[in-house]
Amino acid sequence: MRIALDAMGGDFAPANPVAGVILALREYKDFTVVLVGDEEKVRAEVARHDTRGLEDRISYHHASQVVDMKDSGLDSVRRKKDSSVSRAVDLAKAGEAEAVVSAGHTGALVAAATIKLRTLPGIHRPGLAVVIPTPTHGFLLLDAGANIEASPAHVAGYAIMGSIYVREILGRANPRVGLMSIGTEAGKGNEFTKECYEVLGRTPVNFVGNTEGHALFSNPLDVVVCDGFVGNIVLKTIEGLAKSMSGWIKGELKKSPIRLLGAWLAQGAFLSIKKQTSTDEYGGSPLLGVNGICIKAHGNSSPLAIKNAIRVAREFVTQKVNARIVEAIESSHEKIAAH
Repeated sequence: MRIALDAMGGDFAPANPVAGVILALREYKDFTVVLVGDEEKVRAEVARHDTRGLEDRISYHHASQVVDMKDSGLDSVRRKKDSSVSRAVDLAKAGEAEAVVSAGHTGALVAAATIKLRTLPGIHRPGLAVVIPTPTHGFLLLDAGANIEASPAHVAGYAIMGSIYVREILGRANPRVGLMSIGTEAGKGNEFTKECYEVLGRTPVNFVGNTEGHALFSNPLDVVVCDGFVGNIVLKTIEGLAKSMSGWIKGELKKSPIRLLGAWLAQGAFLSIKKQTSTDEYGGSPLLGVNGICIKAHGNSSPLAIKNAIRVAREFVTQKVNARIVEAIESSHEKIAAH
């Protein structure tokens, strides 16, 4: 299997993407990688690492441009045709890579994948799926921001795709699916969520009804679906709260020697929580619904996060997730097509 890595994508590129792919190549023996980006810079970064025994598994594809965070996703595909993320997707389109991994501009990856790869049969809009950790098990949130204007049929597609991903990649049989709303009762929400509720009830997923924000962590489901506008707000609120709480707790613990002693005694618990909630461990988020495999890693991804994003891409390929999505969508097309 060959994976195209956007070596210039992310806050710490090309250093972290290159370091991460070296870790992955050492651990997983079943793939090769093509590093896409400014070849001179990427080669110089690779040269800083011990790549003995890996040389035959690393190749390069030059791309002269990089998408900046200030660029719009769609415009970047049109104006920066030689960007590292666009060229990585081009390799997938040409069949020269089985998956794309990028820690770069989310909008650019979504736009490039949607325009160049198109969507799977029966899928009209892709969705970004993000695993959110909880004290018991992580749940899959989608769409987390790929499509801010969704229809009930799009949300039904997210439920089907999310269920398959959780089953095949996270290993949970018959995943429970909930719809993000303002109350658990079927009649709660706006007209959009009410229509989504009705359509989801006809899809071949284990739909358990609405879920509210406070239940996401106290009674977590396996899949939570919503449009990308709501999903992105939920995701960024969770990330912001987690970061603020961490700083808040550290500040309070430093206010007295007794608290510091207690923190030292509880450091095992703190480290365990840190590991369970680390985005590094989850790696990357799949863009479900495109006719290819695209994994989006966080912009500030560490080498470990990049390695795990590559792991997710490998699992996506070996488990043939897209083929299973197409089968499920075809079987339920008539039930959701009206919306």
